[in-house]
Amino acid sequence: MTPGPQPPRRRPSGRLVIGLAVLTGLLILAGANAHLVYVAATSQPDCVAHAKLPRADGPYRAAKPSC
Repeated sequence: MTPGPQPPRRRPSGRLVIGLAVLTGLLILAGANAHLVYVAATSQPDCVAHAKLPRADGPYRAAKPSC
């Protein structure tokens, strides 16, 4: 017995494809932002050498060193 003709496949609508693309983009954006927040919250920058007193080459120095 030979199979009969197959019904034509339906193409997804343009609206569905655009909606899925927007949803995918939003998920990627949310994931990237969550990763940035995680890295910012868990990282500890190393100490940097700084001037203890104002110098002649500039008035700026660290307000309060963390180390």
